[in-house]
Amino acid sequence: MADAADLKQKDWATEARKALGPVEVVSKLAQLSGWALTGDGPDVAIEKTYSFRDYYQTLAFVNALALIAHRHDHHPDLVVRYGSVTVRFNTHDVKGLSASDFLCAAAADALLAA
Repeated sequence: MADAADLKQKDWATEARKALGPVEVVSKLAQLSGWALTGDGPDVAIEKTYSFRDYYQTLAFVNALALIAHRHDHHPDLVVRYGSVTVRFNTHDVKGLSASDFLCAAAADALLAA
């Protein structure tokens, strides 16, 4: 299973991303808990909604995720509500999903691991 430690070993800002094939996508998605495949074609993405007790916790998660996204030059679409955040990753430059989508998803999950 991919984890946040894997993300630290790559410099996605300088390493070329490549689109994953359907078998790779299904395999990597099976390793993540609560993430779903959405969209199709160049709009295909993985998405998960995280729930929080209050707005402060919601924004704390968003800020931590923003730091991960910035550091790895891979920025998700976010829908922020009072007690939840929907996170959507895809790789625009490959018009699909890449390994960085799944590594960043694992890093997002790791933010909440106790």
